[in-house]
This record gives sequence, C-alpha cells and structure tokens, in this order.
Amino acid sequence: MQISDRHETWRVDRVPHPVVPLLLALDRNDALVYVGLQARTAPLHAFAEQHDARLVPETRITPARIQLREYLRGSRKTFDLRLRPIGTPFQHRAWAALQSIPYGQTRSYVQQATDLGNPKASRAVGRANAQNPLPIVIPCHRVIGHSGALTGFAGGLKAKRWLLDLEAPQRLLWAFGTAKATPFANATL
Repeated sequence: MQISDRHETWRVDRVPHPVVPLLLALDRNDALVYVGLQARTAPLHAFAEQHDARLVPETRITPARIQLREYLRGSRKTFDLRLRPIGTPFQHRAWAALQSIPYGQTRSYVQQATDLGNPKASRAVGRANAQNPLPIVIPCHRVIGHSGALTGFAGGLKAKRWLLDLEAPQRLLWAFGTAKATPFANATL
C-alpha cells in the first residue's frame, strides 16, 4: 500500500471470505467510503486517487469489518454504519432506492427506475448501480434483470449468486407475500 501526500486519509481494512473477500476504506470519521469486492487493490487505488485520498492500513478492528463479517456469516440483515458514498446527485438517488430493497428481496432495473419516477431510466440506473462504491452495504446485488436473469456485478456473477443465495430463505418468504418481490428461483446465469 503506497502512502502519498494526499488531502484526505482513508484507512484500509480487509474482510477475508472464500467467495466474497472485501477491501474496505474508511475516512477519519469512521465513515465507510469504499467496499471493494474480491479484495482487488487496483480499483481501490484508482478510486482513492480520483478523490485525492491517501491509503493507510487500518490498525483496529472496525465496526464495518465486524458487521460485514456477520452479514457474510448470515447473522446480520441490516447495517448500522456511517456511510459516505461519493457520487453524483442522480447516483445518490439510485443508491437510496437500493437501500430501500429489503434483505431477501430483489428488484429489476426497471422497477428501480420506476421507484425513481422514470421507468425509462433503467440503463441510467444500471450505470449508477455499477458505480456504487459501497456494494453489499448499499445492496446493488439485489437488482436483477427484468426476466429474472442475473446481470452484471462488480464482484462477478458467482459472488452475486452467492449473496442472493445467502438471503434466499428470506427472499422466498417475500416472494409469496409481496407483489414487488422478484423470486430469485427464476434467475439464470
């Protein structure tokens, strides 16, 4: 990890996992600014450089690490973390819509665009979701294609399937009780 003379310092933490290893970046106020899927360092370095931040190793066990580990073990369904997603106003609106998708439910890009007031904006929503700097915490993995097919995910479709399967017992309950729910059982790769 290279330390430079940047304006802001982000502390980097890791959450080991066999399918979805994570790389986290937190600001000086312990707000989560980045979650990197598959623990790839190059995208984190590019994101930090884009936002004029220097990276240093985290020396403490952070609430973000604890809560994401609990989620990946299946013992946490919601997060109680400070978040600081960096993006445009439209991206923030799209990410807020993601946060309204309950654990165990999925939405299509068209449904998310409709929730934002423009059903024709599904491609713009997809681009905003692809730029989500806090996947899992802001659950872009819960958005699937209109037909139920799995679609792009920064961590790869294997990781997306694993995350949806983690939430599957809850999703099956919602599928029978909520008209907006999209059962993952119909999803294809």
